Amino acid sequence: MGETAEVLIIGAGASGAVAAKHLSEAGVRVVCLEQGRAVTSDEFYGDKPEWELMSQRLWHPNPNVRGLATDYPIDTSESDVNPLMFAGVGGSTLIYAAHWQRFMPSDLRVRTLDGVADDWPFTYQDLEPFYDFMDEEMGVSGLAGDPAYPPMTPPPLPPMPIGTIGRLAAKGMNDLGWHWWPAPQAIPSRAYRGRSQCVRRGTCMQGCPEQAKASTDLTHWPDAIANGAQLITGARVREITVNAAGLATGAIWIDRDGVEHHQKAEKVIVCANGVGTPRLLMLSGGDRFANGLGNSSGLVGRNLMMHPYAATVGYFDEPLDSWLGPAGQAIHSMQFYETDKSRGFVRGAKWNAMPTGGPLGMRSAYGGAPLEEAWGENLRRSTQKRFGHSFEWGIIAEDLPDPDNRVVLDDTLTDSDGIPSPKIIYRNSENTEKLIAFHLDRQKEAMEACGASSISTTTLMRDCGWHLMGTCRMGNDPETSVLDQWGTSHDVANLHVLDGSTFVTSSGFNPTATICAIALRSVLHMIETRAEQRTAS
Repeated sequence: MGETAEVLIIGAGASGAVAAKHLSEAGVRVVCLEQGRAVTSDEFYGDKPEWELMSQRLWHPNPNVRGLATDYPIDTSESDVNPLMFAGVGGSTLIYAAHWQRFMPSDLRVRTLDGVADDWPFTYQDLEPFYDFMDEEMGVSGLAGDPAYPPMTPPPLPPMPIGTIGRLAAKGMNDLGWHWWPAPQAIPSRAYRGRSQCVRRGTCMQGCPEQAKASTDLTHWPDAIANGAQLITGARVREITVNAAGLATGAIWIDRDGVEHHQKAEKVIVCANGVGTPRLLMLSGGDRFANGLGNSSGLVGRNLMMHPYAATVGYFDEPLDSWLGPAGQAIHSMQFYETDKSRGFVRGAKWNAMPTGGPLGMRSAYGGAPLEEAWGENLRRSTQKRFGHSFEWGIIAEDLPDPDNRVVLDDTLTDSDGIPSPKIIYRNSENTEKLIAFHLDRQKEAMEACGASSISTTTLMRDCGWHLMGTCRMGNDPETSVLDQWGTSHDVANLHVLDGSTFVTSSGFNPTATICAIALRSVLHMIETRAEQRTAS
């Protein structure tokens, strides 16, 4: 820690792992600070009888519920949605569902096509080769030829089985003449690069005991460490330091004994997610950057997008084996993805057909029945009737950027080291509410076409903020963006951001594939232009 790193990475999740692997392969001296710890597969409960009980606490995605020492609390009193995340080596990829979706070409040209939000500073075609590369590194299972997309390189592995729920959902879509396709997933349909074949436990979102799912603690960190990258866990970063020239010089961090350290660095990359990254920038900069580091635009923390999630569950008389995994999606649909202004709103959503899991998961996610219907003999009768007899059409609703949806520093709440915690201010827009209402109506039609005996809907699942985007947006104009197209700060030449906070718009897709592709593109550019970059040394 006394040596100066050529690159300091803050955060060991998806983008931090991609950066560490490829920088270290190029011979760059890398140090990564991660506030969480390394997790081993035997800590996951998916292969144990108490799985559902334990998953509701130790592996709950909401840090305010989980309450681990490695988490920081978040004030959500002014938010419609709870942000979800995990601190540790691999970050939230440990507990994500592993949907591995590319953005559509239209997602990067929203201003041009629909007159709202802004265009990205690069195109789908610019990003496509990096999507291909990440598909190989993550071991994506899928089927080429989806007519919703341009032609693309086939995934390295065949698709996962769509199962009974996928076939039933597909039949309803076929009867309506609507699009569907086997869903791409970062889960191996057969053994791949040292990872096991998926055994379809359906516990993906509480960790994979088989070490099958592509979490970056498995896919990237072993190579990064073998290449010489230094990974320091239990390292909570308090501040990014700067010198008199306004360049980043490293970071002050606190170990789990409460001891403060300064890791010096020539360049700093922040990969702390769409909440943690703006929090850290607002905590940094001192008198020279009174509004926070890299915040001359005033946009650090603003334009938070979290993909409000709605769903329709259909119940069927026949057994569907709807506890089988993967947990995320069997098939997807982009039938109503692109803008049709006759609907009264812009943009759209991806649908994903998902299993409904075990009996406790069904109760917690889709509860709300009167107590007398959800207790005792009635609970037993309801469980026997519904468990394994349902599936969900979920809606990933595109969330347009709004500067009033934002991350700020809380006035009173702190983490266990006394560092100010973030506060989320987030409300669904009228466009979002109209979009969700339209899609729920269409999903009811799809469930009826499948022959559902009854249907229930969730208009907004509060614990749905998996996708934390937009709070340090990219762009060509320093007055309307925080970073350039390579994730480099407009204000601080050796400060970079590579996580979902860079996003200009949210699309209607799970963002991890795009986060990783952008991180790879930016890191390879950093390596290519290494000799030309300004550093603190």
